[in-house]
Amino acid sequence: VLAEKRSLGSRDGPPHLVVLVLLHSRAAAHDSLRLLQSQDSAVVHTDEGSKAGGFALLCPRLKQRWRFVTAQAGDLHAVLDLAKVADSLLFILDPADGWDSTGEHCLSCLFAQGLPSYALAVPGGSDLPPKKRIDARKKLAKAIEKRFPEDKLFPLNTEQESSLLLRHLSTQKQRHIAFRDRRAHLLAYAAEFVPGQESNLVGTLKVSGFVRGQTLNVNSLVHIVGHGDFQISQLDAPPDPLSLNPRVVKGQKKSQDMEVQDDSANGADEMEEDIKVLMKANPSKQESLQSEVVPDPMEGEQTWPTEEELQEAEDALKASRRVVKVPKGTSKYQAAWIVDDGEEGSEKDDDDYDEDDDIDDDLMEEAVSQEGESSEEEPGEEESETMTVPESLRDDQYDEKMEEDEQMLEKYKQERMDEMFPDEVDTPRDVPARVRFQKYRGLKSFRTSPWDPKENLPRDYARIFQFQDFSRTRKNLFRQIEKEETEGASVGWYITLHVCNVPASVMESFREGKPLVLFSLLPHEQKMSVLNFLVRRHPSNSEPVRAKEELIFHCGFRRFRASPLFSQHTSADKHKLERFLRPDAGLVVTVYAPITFPPASVLLFKQRSNGTHDLIATGSLLSVDPDRIVIKRLVLSGHPFKIFAKMAVVRYMFFNRDDVMWFKPVELRTKWGRRGHIKEPLGTHGHMKCQFDGQLKSQDTVLLSLYKRVYPKWTYDPHVPEPVPWVRSESAVPEQEVEME
Repeated sequence: VLAEKRSLGSRDGPPHLVVLVLLHSRAAAHDSLRLLQSQDSAVVHTDEGSKAGGFALLCPRLKQRWRFVTAQAGDLHAVLDLAKVADSLLFILDPADGWDSTGEHCLSCLFAQGLPSYALAVPGGSDLPPKKRIDARKKLAKAIEKRFPEDKLFPLNTEQESSLLLRHLSTQKQRHIAFRDRRAHLLAYAAEFVPGQESNLVGTLKVSGFVRGQTLNVNSLVHIVGHGDFQISQLDAPPDPLSLNPRVVKGQKKSQDMEVQDDSANGADEMEEDIKVLMKANPSKQESLQSEVVPDPMEGEQTWPTEEELQEAEDALKASRRVVKVPKGTSKYQAAWIVDDGEEGSEKDDDDYDEDDDIDDDLMEEAVSQEGESSEEEPGEEESETMTVPESLRDDQYDEKMEEDEQMLEKYKQERMDEMFPDEVDTPRDVPARVRFQKYRGLKSFRTSPWDPKENLPRDYARIFQFQDFSRTRKNLFRQIEKEETEGASVGWYITLHVCNVPASVMESFREGKPLVLFSLLPHEQKMSVLNFLVRRHPSNSEPVRAKEELIFHCGFRRFRASPLFSQHTSADKHKLERFLRPDAGLVVTVYAPITFPPASVLLFKQRSNGTHDLIATGSLLSVDPDRIVIKRLVLSGHPFKIFAKMAVVRYMFFNRDDVMWFKPVELRTKWGRRGHIKEPLGTHGHMKCQFDGQLKSQDTVLLSLYKRVYPKWTYDPHVPEPVPWVRSESAVPEQEVEME
């Protein structure tokens, strides 16, 4: 512990990275940065080439060096990306309110992602009289105690107070975030883009920065946060721009020792002088970028047909020939296309009725049918006339908002119906139930009945990777990281990475002032599989969220878009599908995504129509397991028509005799706890005689449960659009939350 504390910010370790997070619109970073720069005998390197506004502070007397970077609370992606690599966060509060609604949202996301070491600074308030100043501090401490119950507030108005704050940042205990401690990572200090020979849009990105976390191997892949996975071609060792004992080259002026860092222009010059090549990638040992398996549709076993089978096929073909009247001169090929009158419309496509893959499909079908009926009843177009409408009446935006409200109202209704009648659907009248529910099966017991995890897998499962024993692979990998020494750039080295085949948009975003964060990937972490996250609904969000809606995931160091499944979190081998994200219980979210070794935090966002991202759930990575069985349940309901002791006649569950015979083996249950089975059908309209283990009540409902395994949709998209900054309000009521370790 002592060695770790001494290495951070020292000559041998990386600079102490401090990220300033402004939690209120009235909080200004300029005065705080100016005070932090005014340290005795400190050398300041300003990031003039960067729009983010930051600087490096070197104190040879204290043998410490810091790098300060500013992040606005409204820029959510920048705050979360910088918090992934920061050693300390410095929250800048308002002396009156603490933080506003945007700051509250930012804190919620940071607590869920994993909070590094932090400090609370309060600039301003010095213009108040001493008595009112004390009252204001007490009021502020009371307002923030729900989020930070035992943390000290540091005033930041004088040079002495800023030096006390710096001392606190350098001596406080460092908090560990598990997903970054096991991977090498760095924040770009300088970058240069070299276009490729074939295209200017793709080229080599030379990124310079200090290695943190673990040793960086040139043969491993790197993930540029928000942009994807890439290979490294070589590692260079340029001179350290933030050295505590800078080298003086002959013929160089002393004024150049306090060189100003420029991320775009000066970074390129710095790379060209005194560059040593550390390592070059070995193609035989380099990790592949392959993320999916390319399935071969002809890979299955095929046998050549025997003579008997060929003869049977020929006889069947002769038997199927028919005699039809054709016009003179018609060829055999043309005659084959002539259809008899009786044949038209005889065939039906089974896929028309297989709409079960969409969650809550039956409710949607009802809504569509109601819309269709209403549209049929509409009268014909009336005579119209032209008239001038004042500008105030033509408010298109207001109408668009009303349409959104109607869609949200429909979602609320569906969520309410699912709570009142879980999984219940109406038996269709126009389609036989045995056709409509042909993919479903009955189970004697949902808990104990067997279900083969390899049965009837979808084609997408041919594209993913699966571990024979995921937990053992993870344990061996982490043991190897802790015990074995990896070749490469050690922690604290200032290096330049040559990242291959990077799009030019990465450099453009860096020039705009957005942070460029790189993480090295562990083996297999570029490959696609099925990830399961354990999440809980965030208290700030109450809108209904249906399964298979597109959500934005922030999982560890990755962010991506996907359409997840929701299921119950149980210890059984089968897990029931949930149609909506429940507010009162933890649920498991299942998606196709690249493999990530837990522990890793996860944040779920939903993009609004105006471009903002709402935090809807937080949690952690549970497992990487394609064999986790998610079962969708459908419940058909019927009503007792006549009751004779333990026998009853049930109607409205089916509407023809064949359906009753088809579902006869499936066990029945009632809402009042009776169990039974179908004895025989009565008549031809779906009435059936049923026997139960006790006498039914007339107000009871008979239920028949059917089950089907469901899989997530392959909608993985690694490109997440930048969120629109939140609209600030002056103050926010803080809510207590559990921090994800």
